[in-house]
Amino acid sequence: MPLKILIVGSGCAGPALAFWLARTGHHVVVVERFPSLRDKGAQIDLRGQGIEVVRRMGLLDIVRSKCVPESGFTFLDANSNVKASIKANTSGKGRQSLTSEFEIMRGDLVRVFYEATRDGVEYVFGKTVERFEQADGEKVVAYFSDGTSDTYDLLVGADGQGSRIRRGILPPGTPDPYVHLGIHAAYWFVPRIESDTNTFTTYLAPGGRAVFRRSHSPTESQAYFMLKDSSKELASLHRAPVEQQKEFWAERYRGAGWETERFIEGMRTTDNWYCQEVVQVRTETWHKGRVVLLGDAAHCPAVITGLGTTSSIIGAYILAGEIARHPGDVGQALRNYEAALRPYIREIQNLNTSIVRFAFPTTWWGIAILQFVAGLLCWLRIPDLIARFSTEDTGGWELPEYPELH
Repeated sequence: MPLKILIVGSGCAGPALAFWLARTGHHVVVVERFPSLRDKGAQIDLRGQGIEVVRRMGLLDIVRSKCVPESGFTFLDANSNVKASIKANTSGKGRQSLTSEFEIMRGDLVRVFYEATRDGVEYVFGKTVERFEQADGEKVVAYFSDGTSDTYDLLVGADGQGSRIRRGILPPGTPDPYVHLGIHAAYWFVPRIESDTNTFTTYLAPGGRAVFRRSHSPTESQAYFMLKDSSKELASLHRAPVEQQKEFWAERYRGAGWETERFIEGMRTTDNWYCQEVVQVRTETWHKGRVVLLGDAAHCPAVITGLGTTSSIIGAYILAGEIARHPGDVGQALRNYEAALRPYIREIQNLNTSIVRFAFPTTWWGIAILQFVAGLLCWLRIPDLIARFSTEDTGGWELPEYPELH
C-alpha cells in the first residue's frame, strides 16, 4: 500500500526524494520552515553519478538549459596576472574538472525539482517539525510549529547540516557529529563589472585567506571569502547577527589586495548573504525506527569537496529505490539504503588534511610556492589529462539500478 511520508526540508535533497516517491505512488508532504521556496543561494554543480541520477529523472536537458556558462578555473595574483588556468571538461567524457559541465545556481536547481513535483507532492511552507514520537515502531507522530500534529509511515530529515531531526534520533552520549575543518566561508552577490569573466577566479592572501569570484548573470557576480582559522570562538560566528558577521569578514579581509575592497563594499548592500563554518557531518546513526536522514543531515561532505549536492541527489535516488524494492518492509529498505550509500560517502568524505592546509597558505612565500606548483601542473596539462582519461567512479563505487522506479 502507498506510504504516507513526511519530508522536512525543501532544498535539493527533499524534493529530489519527493520526485521518486510520488512517481511510485506514495503520498508525500514536504514541510519547509521558511515562508516560501528557498530558491536563493550560490553556484553549485552536479558531478559523477549525480548527473546520471538527474538523467534518470528525465530532467537533465532542463538542468542543462539553466546552467551557468562557466568556462573554467583561473588562479590570479594581486595584480590580476594569471598564474594557472584549467578549462572546464565539456567533452562529455572522463572526469569533471574544477568547473563542472553542470554548473547551476542553487535556486535554479531547487526550482527545477519543485516544478517537477508540485502537482504530485504537497508542499507546506512556514512550518516545521518541533518534535516527533515513535510509539509502535510502525508509525511516527510529528508535532508541528503551528500546534498541529499528524501521523506518518516515514519521516525524512532533509533539513541540512544543522538538522533538528538528526538531534532527535541520535542516542544519548553520541559524539559530536561535526568534523571541524577549521575553515569558514561567506558568500554574497555584487554588481557585475566589465572585467568580471565567466571563469571561477581565485586569489590568495596571507593569513589563510582565499577570495573567489564567479559570474552567473549579465548583472551579478558572486563573491566568496574562505578563511582557514581553527579558533574555537569562530565556530559560532554564523549564529551571530548578520551585521556582526559582515563586520568580522570586512575586518579580516580589509587590505588583502586584488578586488577585496570592492567585495567588502558590496557585502554592505547585498540581500543574498550566507555565512557558515565548513564542516563534515559524520554519524553512525542514519535512521531509527520510522525516521531517516537524507543529504547533509546524514552525511555533509563539506563544501570544499564539491559533492554536497551530488551526494544528496544520489542518496534520494537510493532511498526511494530501496523503499520501492521492499514494499511493506520499511525497516529493510532503510537498512539497505545505508548499506548501499555508506561506501560512497566514506570515499567522498576522505579528505587529505595536508592538501587542505596547503590550499590555504599563511604567508606570501607559501602562496608563491602554491602558484608555482599550480602553474607547472597546468603548463604540463596535467589537470586536462586527468579530466580526459580518468573516470567519475568514486573509488569504484557504482550507482545501483532500480527498475522499480521506472
